[in-house]
This record gives sequence, C-alpha cells and structure tokens, in this order.
Amino acid sequence: MARDPSDPGPELLAFLAERHLATLTTLRPDGTPHVVPVGVTYDAATRTARVITSGSSAKVRHIREGQPLVAVCQVDGRRWVTLEGTAVVRDDPAAVADAVERYAGRYRRPRENPARVAIEISVDRILGNA
Repeated sequence: MARDPSDPGPELLAFLAERHLATLTTLRPDGTPHVVPVGVTYDAATRTARVITSGSSAKVRHIREGQPLVAVCQVDGRRWVTLEGTAVVRDDPAAVADAVERYAGRYRRPRENPARVAIEISVDRILGNA
C-alpha cells in the first residue's frame, strides 16, 4: 500500500526532529528556483513547517510577491525528507515568537532580529526515506 503523501510516518517524523539544516526552495517571479539553507521545524498535528528569517530576505519577497509554492528538503546521507506546500509570511509578534520557540527547541536560541518574520508552510505533500 502506498504511503499517504500528507502523513510522514514515525521514521520521517523522528528524522524531522533531529538537528539538521535544510534547504528552502522558493520561486522567483520568472519561475526559476531560489534555494537557500534554513533551519526548519515541523508540527505534525497541524501539518505546518516554520522557518524564521529576516523580513527583507529574498525568500520572503518571493512569497509576498505571489509565489507561495515552496519546498523544504532535509538530507543526511541516504535519509531525506521533502515537505511541499503553500507558504505565508507571518509578521505578527505571537506567530514570530511561536516560530522562534520552536526553532530554539530544535536548534538553539537565535540572535535578536527586530526584522524577523516567520514563514509558515501548510504542508500538502511529504516525500522521503528515513
């Protein structure tokens, strides 16, 4: 039986909880990919991935300018997972604080950044091998 593309299963969830960096792919206005390294967190209950970043970053600009389809990919040797979905930029203090706490739990406390925003990705498809 094929795996449900929205259900990562226990192995991929465990992999998503380990401390690894990932790449976030956004689309430029001309449709070409823009790929950058990021820290990412994943909430299986809401199927939401979160990335914290500066509000002036290119990835934020791409999403705000109408290119909301994104992919986050984490790789460690033969293990990998890709989360695909639709992103929105959150700049309200509660959403940013929540994303920072999640990031701190997986990685470390980030430096202060008054321009910080949270990219929230509603995950539609999960691909991977863990």
